[in-house]
Amino acid sequence: MSLGPVMLGVSGHTLTPDEREMLRHPLVGGVILFTRNYADPAQVEALVTEIHGLREPHLLVAVDHEGGRVQRFREGFTRLPPMRDLGVIYEHDSRRAKGLAETVGWLMAVELRAVGVDFSFAPVLDLDHGVSGVIGDRAFHRNPEIVADLAHAFMAGMGRAGMAATGKHFPGHGAVAPDSHIAIANDERSYNDIYLDDIVPFERMIHYGLAAIMPAHVIYPNVAPEPAGFSPFWMKEVLRRRLGFQGVIFSDDLEMEGASVAGDIVDRAHAALDAGCDMVLCCNDFAAMAKLLDGMRHHDDPVSHFRLMRMHGRHPITRAQLRGSAEWKQAVMAMEEGLLPQTMALL
Repeated sequence: MSLGPVMLGVSGHTLTPDEREMLRHPLVGGVILFTRNYADPAQVEALVTEIHGLREPHLLVAVDHEGGRVQRFREGFTRLPPMRDLGVIYEHDSRRAKGLAETVGWLMAVELRAVGVDFSFAPVLDLDHGVSGVIGDRAFHRNPEIVADLAHAFMAGMGRAGMAATGKHFPGHGAVAPDSHIAIANDERSYNDIYLDDIVPFERMIHYGLAAIMPAHVIYPNVAPEPAGFSPFWMKEVLRRRLGFQGVIFSDDLEMEGASVAGDIVDRAHAALDAGCDMVLCCNDFAAMAKLLDGMRHHDDPVSHFRLMRMHGRHPITRAQLRGSAEWKQAVMAMEEGLLPQTMALL
């Protein structure tokens, strides 16, 4: 059975019988985990193992584990800094900042790989225009070249740990104040303004080999009428044709308010897939998940299957092996004794 085009959330620390049946549905290809799914490393490892055991090839298991405000697993995992801290250091010592970015990317990825998680939706490639509360310190910097430089190092660390990177939120969420989780967000800038600024990190990272991209649920009305993730212009014309991106396109959560303009949950999934997404996310509303799987038409794209298979995690490692590793101990020390105090001293 190939991986289907839908990624779902699950309710708790273990799978219910209904969830096991749901995850065996041929339209399902992945599971996204949240804080509600986490108690401790041993529990989440058992949950991931159970999910992986349901299908062959195994379902993708993902999580938002960027660092700072967005880190779903905390107790038992190293607390990672917000990416803004790396941007602050870059302004004073770019070489050190890139080294730390590589370390943070590796540490984030290897701790997740040690419990079996395939990938994290990271790094954020948005620019901090100073107006978006939902992006804010999740962004490395305002300067697109600095964002690309740090994200490249971060991705290199992820890759060394056996994890593919996902850049978000194309073509850029940082210039709008509304939070697309709870509001319809509009960015009134022209295509050229966006292309010469916010798209730069995405273009650079595609050149560096970025495996996946997540578009924003933001409307750019002077470019296209739909939110980017539902827009054939943004997905097919700009991302695929002009930028030459050949990796996976994941929708953002279809339940977000910014996606509501595309219709009900089934309409949203069809619109996203028709626009060019390879996999769509439905994360929290379990009635919506059932409706989606019942109402969604058959979708079989061999190219998407191939792209998605490349998101499986590599370089398996046990938690015991990781905690016995000198590299892991040095990386944790860099977080606790190097990165954070230096950042505070520079602020």
